[in-house]
Amino acid sequence: MTGARGEGDGRSGCKSYPLYDSPLLRAEARMQEDQMQQGLVKKGRVRVDACGPLAHLPPIKSALQMFDRQLPAYADCEKLCLSTWIPPIPSRAFSRLADSRLRALLGRRTPDQVTISITEECPNRCAHCALPNSGNKLCLPPHIVKDIIGQILDMGTTLVIFDGGEPALYRELPELVASVDDRAVSTLFTSGAGFTAALARRLKEAGLYAVNVSLDSPIETEHDAMRGRVGVFSEAMSAMENAIAAGLLVDLYVVLRRENMPHLHSFHELARRMGVHELTFFEVVCTGRWSERQNIALLPGHHALLADFVRGSEAAPRIFSVPEAYKSFGCFAATSWMHITPAGEVYPCSCYPQSWGSIFEKSIKKIWRRMGAFPYKKSKVCPMRK
Repeated sequence: MTGARGEGDGRSGCKSYPLYDSPLLRAEARMQEDQMQQGLVKKGRVRVDACGPLAHLPPIKSALQMFDRQLPAYADCEKLCLSTWIPPIPSRAFSRLADSRLRALLGRRTPDQVTISITEECPNRCAHCALPNSGNKLCLPPHIVKDIIGQILDMGTTLVIFDGGEPALYRELPELVASVDDRAVSTLFTSGAGFTAALARRLKEAGLYAVNVSLDSPIETEHDAMRGRVGVFSEAMSAMENAIAAGLLVDLYVVLRRENMPHLHSFHELARRMGVHELTFFEVVCTGRWSERQNIALLPGHHALLADFVRGSEAAPRIFSVPEAYKSFGCFAATSWMHITPAGEVYPCSCYPQSWGSIFEKSIKKIWRRMGAFPYKKSKVCPMRK
């Protein structure tokens, strides 16, 4: 791939960024340059163009259409960030991701996105936590996490996600972030607890790409009640401010359940007001502390409401709806996602608590190969929501 190039006189034309360049597929994204001010794209949507024999294949078309005419998370004269979930363009990490998606057409699975729960430590007691504290204070030592990172990067991973518990409380977190080389980008899930301005700056210097700040309600009392502690909402707001001030991309991450569906507009307005780069909607799963809960998944009417809201949204920040992505691509578990627990167990994803092996007994590559037998790969319905 080549670097980003600009066309036009600064008032007309477009800014283009290469997505893929080969005899079989050439694709690029463009931003309207008349929306650029002082080197930063203030407004405008992404236009995606593709040609070549592979451009007409349904999987390729679907992947490209996900971003065509959509708002980017961020864009400037040097790079385009389609989403906080995708490496910037151009970058070595994005090139690796593009290659792995083409290999997937040949049936070759790559763990593009790997979540590592580095610690159980957390001051919250979230009602819907997918990984509740075992009481054993489990924690993956730094040298083990670095070994995990080395293994998954060699396997083709392009997005390393640090999760918990509350990973912001892990003392060596900046050291772990720095161990992710340019083959991938790293992000962090946080409730906001412990995510200080100083930590945000250290993580940015270490190379962190983005921060996912979790929020259950745009109403402070409701969010704190879900998190089991007063003050968590305030910490989440501070975390977003600290991350943005440090120059990090920020995603406001919302787990949708029936009770907070009426707040879609309020979530987006809050995201806009805080100046974050993306708003992600995920659907609650009957796992962890809610493993015994029944009928909590969204109903068809809720999915229709969400789809209409996403389609009708014109203002920044961009919205990424995981339920909508499921409709096009199916379940990502064991197909391009993988999760590693603080105990070293390897799951297809964080919401499917079935171990396919321990990192202390087998290489992650061998566990990933074994996970090829996971029966729900690309299923259009999450097996945990049936």
